[in-house]
Amino acid sequence: MNGKVKERYNMPVTILLICGLATIIFPLYMTIVIAFKQPSEMTNSIAGILSLPKTWSFSNFAEAMRVTDFWNSLRNSLLITGVTVVLSVVLHSMVGYAIGRNKAKSKWYNLAYLYIVSGMFVPFAILMMPLVKQTAQWGIANIVGVIICYVVFYMPMNLMLYAGYLVNIPVALEEAARVDGASTWTTYWKIIFPIMKPMHATVAVITALSVWNDVMTPLVIMSGSGMNTLPLAQMSFQTQFGTNYNLAFASYLLALLPLLIFYIVCQKQILNGVVNGAVK
Repeated sequence: MNGKVKERYNMPVTILLICGLATIIFPLYMTIVIAFKQPSEMTNSIAGILSLPKTWSFSNFAEAMRVTDFWNSLRNSLLITGVTVVLSVVLHSMVGYAIGRNKAKSKWYNLAYLYIVSGMFVPFAILMMPLVKQTAQWGIANIVGVIICYVVFYMPMNLMLYAGYLVNIPVALEEAARVDGASTWTTYWKIIFPIMKPMHATVAVITALSVWNDVMTPLVIMSGSGMNTLPLAQMSFQTQFGTNYNLAFASYLLALLPLLIFYIVCQKQILNGVVNGAVK
């Protein structure tokens, strides 16, 4: 024995990881290449599509920003996503704490948990027309209505995440706080809420990704309001006569940047939330 441990590779897993990496890198490569190309460089051949641009120009990005009214659309998307994320973290964590701590002791809390989580299995197509009519009648067929819908739509998933994460937080911390005279409200905001920081980051990114890329909810609720989010504005590149891929892909890259920055900032907390949430 020379004291060295021979490294062993699981070939099937390695091949699977390489294939998974290729499925991510290849579309990203195509997006970047096509975004910098001019329409004249786009040919029907595979080589013409995959080849690098002759000249790397930002003219497609400038034109895409003009066509989509980029700054106004970006403002609407940031407003909707930001408010939805904040409300989701605050409200869903509170609901998750109330139900998660009591569902094992009370059948009513457990029933409430199952009822809310079952909302994940309701297709949006079933809710679409009733929501359009209801938001119009209440006068919230605008950004406010979209935000309210998102907060309700993502409650089932976020509730399940928060309730699962609470298993890792000892109840003794809350009992010690109560002995010191802290109320339930104080205990939650001073002790539980800060401890759940990794899960807050996880919920924030999952919710932000879903809201940022969603098309259907703003489309059916805000139609006719004259306001667009970035995904809605990007639909202008697709017509019955064809699709302007150069401008569309340039616009997709511009829309990707805010979420990419957000993910990089929250990356460490997201990994902690996933690891801790997986340990019972």
